[in-house]
Amino acid sequence: MTAHEAHSSYDAVVVGAGHNGLVAAAYLARAGRSVLVLERLGHTGGAAVSPRPFAGVDARLSRYSYLVSLLPKKIVRDLGLDFRVRARTISSYTPVERAGRATGLLVGGGERRTREAFAQLTGSEREYASWQRFYGMTGRVAERVFPTLTEPLPTRDELRRRIDDEEAWRTLFEDPIGVAVEDRFADDLVRGVVLTDALIGTFADAHDPSLAQNRCFLYHVIGGGTGAWDVPVGGMGALTDALATAAREAGAVVVTGHEAVRIDTDGRAAEITYRTADGEATVGARHVLVNASPQALAELTGDAPPAPAEGAQLKVNMLLKRLPRLRDDSVDPREAFAGTFHIAEGYEQLATAHAQAAAGRLPAAPPSEIYCHSLTDPTILGPDLVGQGYQTLTLFGLHTPARLFEADNDSVREELLKSTLAQLDAHLAEPLADCLAVDADGRPCIEAKTPLDLERDLRLPGGNIFHRALAWPHTQEGTGRWGVETGHANVLLCGAGAVRGGGVSGVPGHNAAMAVLEATGA
Repeated sequence: MTAHEAHSSYDAVVVGAGHNGLVAAAYLARAGRSVLVLERLGHTGGAAVSPRPFAGVDARLSRYSYLVSLLPKKIVRDLGLDFRVRARTISSYTPVERAGRATGLLVGGGERRTREAFAQLTGSEREYASWQRFYGMTGRVAERVFPTLTEPLPTRDELRRRIDDEEAWRTLFEDPIGVAVEDRFADDLVRGVVLTDALIGTFADAHDPSLAQNRCFLYHVIGGGTGAWDVPVGGMGALTDALATAAREAGAVVVTGHEAVRIDTDGRAAEITYRTADGEATVGARHVLVNASPQALAELTGDAPPAPAEGAQLKVNMLLKRLPRLRDDSVDPREAFAGTFHIAEGYEQLATAHAQAAAGRLPAAPPSEIYCHSLTDPTILGPDLVGQGYQTLTLFGLHTPARLFEADNDSVREELLKSTLAQLDAHLAEPLADCLAVDADGRPCIEAKTPLDLERDLRLPGGNIFHRALAWPHTQEGTGRWGVETGHANVLLCGAGAVRGGGVSGVPGHNAAMAVLEATGA
């Protein structure tokens, strides 16, 4: 069906059928509004999909986004979604060699076990006591801040009063996160594990005066009011499939292969021009919700574009015949890879990698983190693969800004992948290559995506997974009431680039829908 075969005008047209656009569409359709969703690609889901990337292999991988923390249970309940997550029993494992011995830090498996792991690594109880105090503080902040994400934006002072903890406020909102890490922790490896949450998709130093690292850290520790990162059952595509079903069942029209190319608006009514294989057509709308980047929004409306964005990550998907054995034989690989497996992420290693990348070079020891989805949720693998012991691995590399790939994306990708896997191999008792499965054509089941690949595949500006630098979850100049408003009264930004966007949350979609319903007297 093409849009003009349904109606010539809608209460709301949503541009983009990623998870945020589908959330907005479902809320508006359930409220009785007529809704059309225009999706450029041949499928819904955006970056939250679960395709089978390896030829002839029955393995559905969360190809781009892969863990869930920021999705409010309220959205799942409100929309009646058939979607579940599972908690990981292990939080993280970080291997390291000390005094010529392979060892590491396992966080999880119960308080006593974690305490003993800290003591064994650091030689005292002090680091674990500091860990408990620090994450006790972030946990209290999470309880207070997370519920505000689906409310109108608080002012900075209102959010500060809500947190009601001046030490926490200074630590997270005013001082560079590196200050707290260095003041509270002494062990380099522990410091690194803490800092990594500030660097996911964010190219910054621990002491960056912009506090981009603080904003990234905040969003990584407030999810669900606990900071836990859970595994989506069935892969990330299970969420967007459930959202597409919810939107359609509520009456929304969702069409793929329809690319919006222009939005004309006078602030009260809008006309959206879209392109299909059959040519161009237009559709009218009272409101337009753009589930795309701020750059894409500017192109559609003809406004001045925002500052360029830049991503800084390597995403690698793998399928293994078996998990590799570890040099640290005190830890079962099924536990080590179940949580976040940190590689080359000591505090000094992270600082060195950032400095090298900032100077225009690939990090000599690329930092990354890995987890195994199938240990927590084997449903993404076919029964035969499960029976043979196959497992997935997802790797997310840090400090690899898009600028490093501009000269030759393919060769730099290959070089970075090789050196990243070499860092992992240094902690394994067998090469990872010996464990990789092969596809129907005999090729190893491994794929890597650079920021430039993500820009090409998903139109993420500069490959930035957040569309632009994350924003504080309070009002700033020009943010509007919900953080989704634009310079056009009836055009809203409901993608990751909205205030309180980023991650798989649905929050911008929810907030854009609420803004529309408020404006139209729901």
